[in-house]
Amino acid sequence: MEEGSLPVELWRVILAYLPLPDLGRCCQVCRAWRELVLSLDNTRWRQLCLGCPECRHPNWPSQPHQEPPSWREALKQHALCTRTWTQNGPELQSSACLLFFRRRKDRRVWHVGPGCEFETLRGALGVVGPYDRVVLHPGVYEEQAEVALKVPVELVGLGRLGEVALLVCMEQQCPTARLCNLVFMPPWFSTVVYKTSWGHVQLDNCNFEGAQLQIRGPGTCQARFCSFSQGSSAHLLGVVLSLLDSCDFSGSDTASVTIEGPPASERNWACKHLAALARTLPSCGASGINSPPGGPLTGSAGGHQTPSANVKKEHVSNEDWQRRTGVDAVCQGTVIEDGWSDGDRSEGEEANRDAGGPNHSKKPLILDYKIPCDHHGLSHLLKPRPDGSLPLASSPDPPSVTPVALTLQQELDRDPEAQMLAASTLGCIIRRCLFREGKGGVHLSNYGQARLEGNVFRGLNYAVRCIQNSTVVMLRNEVCECRASGVFLRLSSQGLIAENNIHSNGEAGLDIRKGANPIIVCNKIHSGLRSGVVVLGNGKGSIRSNLIYNNKEAGVYILFSGNPVVSGNHIFQGQAAGIAINENGRGMITENVIKENQWGGVDIRRGGDPVLRNNHICYGYSDGVVVGERGRGLIEGNHVYCNKGCGVWVMSSSLPQLLGNYITHNCMYGLAVFCRKDPENMEAREGNWPGQEGGEAGSGERRGVEGEGREGQENEEGELFAWESDLDSEDERHSARRSISVALVESNCMSYNGAVGLYVKSSEPLNIFANLVNGNRGTGVAVLQSSQLTRLVTNCILQNGRGGVTVEKDCRAELRGNGVYKNSGHGVSFCGNGQIVENDVVGNRGYGIQVSGSTDIKVLRNRVQPAQGCGVAVLGPVKGVVHDNLLFQGHPGNKKPLLHMDPGNDSCVLRNNSVLRHNNSGTSAPPWVLENPPARPLASSPSGLSSSQYPSRLGMSMTTRISATVESNCHSGSMFCSIL
Repeated sequence: MEEGSLPVELWRVILAYLPLPDLGRCCQVCRAWRELVLSLDNTRWRQLCLGCPECRHPNWPSQPHQEPPSWREALKQHALCTRTWTQNGPELQSSACLLFFRRRKDRRVWHVGPGCEFETLRGALGVVGPYDRVVLHPGVYEEQAEVALKVPVELVGLGRLGEVALLVCMEQQCPTARLCNLVFMPPWFSTVVYKTSWGHVQLDNCNFEGAQLQIRGPGTCQARFCSFSQGSSAHLLGVVLSLLDSCDFSGSDTASVTIEGPPASERNWACKHLAALARTLPSCGASGINSPPGGPLTGSAGGHQTPSANVKKEHVSNEDWQRRTGVDAVCQGTVIEDGWSDGDRSEGEEANRDAGGPNHSKKPLILDYKIPCDHHGLSHLLKPRPDGSLPLASSPDPPSVTPVALTLQQELDRDPEAQMLAASTLGCIIRRCLFREGKGGVHLSNYGQARLEGNVFRGLNYAVRCIQNSTVVMLRNEVCECRASGVFLRLSSQGLIAENNIHSNGEAGLDIRKGANPIIVCNKIHSGLRSGVVVLGNGKGSIRSNLIYNNKEAGVYILFSGNPVVSGNHIFQGQAAGIAINENGRGMITENVIKENQWGGVDIRRGGDPVLRNNHICYGYSDGVVVGERGRGLIEGNHVYCNKGCGVWVMSSSLPQLLGNYITHNCMYGLAVFCRKDPENMEAREGNWPGQEGGEAGSGERRGVEGEGREGQENEEGELFAWESDLDSEDERHSARRSISVALVESNCMSYNGAVGLYVKSSEPLNIFANLVNGNRGTGVAVLQSSQLTRLVTNCILQNGRGGVTVEKDCRAELRGNGVYKNSGHGVSFCGNGQIVENDVVGNRGYGIQVSGSTDIKVLRNRVQPAQGCGVAVLGPVKGVVHDNLLFQGHPGNKKPLLHMDPGNDSCVLRNNSVLRHNNSGTSAPPWVLENPPARPLASSPSGLSSSQYPSRLGMSMTTRISATVESNCHSGSMFCSIL
């Protein structure tokens, strides 16, 4: 276009009248003309694309109102796809110039219809030559017997779709064929309207009404813009490669697409062309699939260091969360267990109360001769880091670093198996199709293979069912409003399920059973009427980096020997538990962010035995972790904080191992161990929440998965109702796990919780070793009921809002090798039976050790320095011995005796106790220090206890587990396991 020529706008008006061939020629004139022709995308190219009788809207059927990125590219892709059926000629390899001399196929056009050359389809097919076109004029064509296609042919309906209908059964016996703009209805003798067992068929813009398309390998199929309605379906048997693109499936009586059998070993000519076409088709992307609703995820941090590329920082204070959730009153005024309030306040506590609390005292007591106790075995957890920041154990604010779920590309980079599945193109490729208002979507069985990309499954009984060693790859699909579960995987099936949006389904979003082992990554699984993911019946799977939220029941539910890997997921805003492990479920649950769930973040009951490691369990509206009746499991290295209930709630009839967890900033107890019955609220306290027997009628997840499975197993898979019979026995299941007989709490940090740090009301033995309990509002450790021995060994209990350790009447407890420092009440208040041996009790505002009641106790070899009360006080008719203790005077103004026993007590023996007082003569004296041994807890195992082989996240060597029998006579549940 030269200077002074017509305006560009006018050129566009002129070019808009040109047909497609002329537009192509104009593009070859010059660069300016090419740019001008390409600028007609929203005008002329759009008209050409929508006006093509063989093509529908590029985003039909799932998003017909959404504009494609380029109308010209859409028309180009359509043109390439419609020519696939003609690509079966011999390849000329000798010279490129021979392409100029390659003879074009002589194609004739035959017309069929009233007044045309042929009135019947059978008559026309008897005379056509290879690659001829048969044009069928409007009308209904019916054949009373099967019609065979013996030469490559193209059948095209004239006029609008629906004006040409075929009531025929065709069998393709030629290498290739194409059918376009036709309506297929079944004849009287067969529901199959088209079948091929070795050739390739291309279907463009066809309708199937109550009919079946059957493709058997090595035959192949390419269907585009086709509609399958009124019970129509596609059945593919042993196909190597087929492509269903932009098709609509509705009203199916069974599965809309059935893929059965392994790919045939033999391949036809079209396989390589279909594979190349599948690679060139645009991606069916759904951007931001792993971004949460309503903006970025907020949440927690932990000791597990995540790569900096996958970590997001957000400053979250405890006060901010309290204002957001309205739990400030709960934190400030927690009433502890039937009116018990951490024991009677000591004189030091009363002074603190009058002065505004331990952290706001106007005139704090200063020990002029205080004994330094900051270099105990756990002091490294409290010291500031080199950058000046406080570690988690000593920080008054909750963690502020949130791990971010990995993207799909990051997951593929670290998982070669998932990368291989994502690149695979074997079997049936189903892209951009709509499955709606029918029984089933896609059914795979007997080693079948399929790739589903960019499809919409809506209003079905189920979307995808994959069984019997089949393999499915699901990428960027939407699965919603299914009446049962969205995706079923059974009987050793496998595959990759990535970046899908699975929501609003009647049962679980994904249901994994019977040895199925899929890879489930980077999906949104939300708004379900039951659980997000259910794994049971020896189901496995790797569930990673998903967003699982707003489901009415557990985000992930594991039961009946299910054993998945659940890692790196964000599970939040659920209306029940975040993860529930029940009925002998197992699983490796690591590095998840579990937050803002209405019930327990993780709930383990009835033989559940998972490994729960390095998770962030926070901001829940109930307890962080619940270990209910007969629960087991290894709970290690987790960060449990800012939950409205307890950090960890444990029933004493369970056998968990809690190792190296950070349990901080929870509104009630840090760790609570209960065993009690409450007839007024038995149902809630026995844990009858949806997902377990005994809950409300019709609401149990357990009953749901069983009933849901029965329908599919009997009608679809021919399985038995009693599928549980193939589960491993209990003995076999636990034979590979290290058995323990006493619940173990070891090397945990319980800090800044709203009530007691560690609360025990149990009828079973309990081992509490090498824990750090500091900064809690209530007592550090409170033992209210313990008919069997509770052992507290090598713990550090400091700076708690009330006493250090409280043991109530009739409890059995042993305190050995602990450091009890700077608590606002008594260091140790002991009313039960047991031993207090080799502890350091220094700097507490009340008495150092107070022993009272009708107890039988040994107080041996302790080092005690109170702030202002007695060092060791024996009150009441105490039985036992107090000997070889070393008592240091505290504040110089303290007039109370360091060693006090009530007059008239002749059943307690005081022997060989040493008392050190301040030197008032004016001469200098060396300061008092704790040495030989240094301040407790020690950095190595105490005397008489061997080192454990289990690694500690807190840097101390472990102590030997003490074995004892455990009786399961108590049946109780967390008092926060029902919606408050």
